[in-house]
Amino acid sequence: MDLHNDSGEVSVIIDVTYTEDEKFIDFILNEQCQFIDSLGVEGLLKFEWFVDEDAKTATLVEVFDKAESWEELAEKAIGTPVNLKFRELATIEKMTVLGEMTENLKTNLAAMNPVAKSYKGGLS
Repeated sequence: MDLHNDSGEVSVIIDVTYTEDEKFIDFILNEQCQFIDSLGVEGLLKFEWFVDEDAKTATLVEVFDKAESWEELAEKAIGTPVNLKFRELATIEKMTVLGEMTENLKTNLAAMNPVAKSYKGGLS
């Protein structure tokens, strides 16, 4: 492991609420994940959902090798039927970005008011 070496990876954490367990979880398992995989973004390292069914909250963790990979995925996914269905099933409560964002992403995601934090140190 390297000390204080920014690998350039970007982690995106999206917290959502939803109302219907069965519909939301079915969508994740049978539509969204397959769709994201089909986009073929090589720099996508992780796309994982964590769900608290009792509280009807969920957290999506996306990890990219660099900001440009995240931008590629966003460009391919935003506005698609799968993305629009996601917005119908869930309400985005908070978006946290750990790492750098491209200027296009800053502009395109400004309405979501993401909390952005840049790398300062650690082990990688």
